[in-house]
Amino acid sequence: MTDFSRRSNLKKLALATSVLGGIPLLNLNASPANGPLKGNVNHAVCHWPFNPMSLEELCIGIKKIGFNAIDLVGPNNWHILQKHDVVCSMCNGADLGIVQGFNDPQYHDKLIQGYEEVIPLMAKAGYKNIIAFSGNRKGMDDETGLKNCADGLKKIMGTAEKYGVTVVMELLNSRVDHPDYMCDKSDWGVELCKMVDSEHLKLLYDIYHMQIMEGDLIRTIKKNHQYFGHYHTAGNPGRNEIDETQEINYPAVIKAILDTGFKGYICQEFIPKSPDKMASLEQAIRICDI
Repeated sequence: MTDFSRRSNLKKLALATSVLGGIPLLNLNASPANGPLKGNVNHAVCHWPFNPMSLEELCIGIKKIGFNAIDLVGPNNWHILQKHDVVCSMCNGADLGIVQGFNDPQYHDKLIQGYEEVIPLMAKAGYKNIIAFSGNRKGMDDETGLKNCADGLKKIMGTAEKYGVTVVMELLNSRVDHPDYMCDKSDWGVELCKMVDSEHLKLLYDIYHMQIMEGDLIRTIKKNHQYFGHYHTAGNPGRNEIDETQEINYPAVIKAILDTGFKGYICQEFIPKSPDKMASLEQAIRICDI
């Protein structure tokens, strides 16, 4: 190559570099500000990670983003949701918490009473899903826990079926966040659904928790999707934003969920690290809005 040709090529390269220098790098998670959501995903969010933001403030914020569903709200606060035309995508208020669940028969009477009271209220409000927990092992083997859970849950299935409500048992990790929790693997939860044998019992497949416990998220979703009635998100490690700072490829996971024909809710349950919590929430919604 002659010196003239070399100088000419260098000038062209310099020009191209200067032009490209004015173009920001493509952010695959970005979306046009205030653009409408695509409508393929039923988005929701949990309130508790956004404390001390009030439930009312969260209602106003999510309507601005473009969705209208909040998880884990009990009957005492449904009026706040209704005021803002927001639905409760996953109700609570009948359970005794994560530790005291259906695997221990000593709690069955109180749990059954709670669900028998709340489920009719849900039907009146037009809500469809209510959370349930297995409880901690406390030395109990998994087989006994399965039988106990199935026995207790069967006693509320008639009411759930009558009112068109689905009881949703949550899968949680027992390694990091909920030591000793029994329903900590998808296979255990699927076996429980088979034992109860009702379309009104499903699993809450928490993507964050199951990434910690077993990984292989997409294969598990494709294999067992008929038992999954609800999904939660969070970034791992840390349970924070679901952006490029963590290990789960959320667009791929959400696509796999939609490919199964899922029409329920996909709910954000990450704990924002950013001071602008609503900006983090909108980013998460946009990442999952495929």
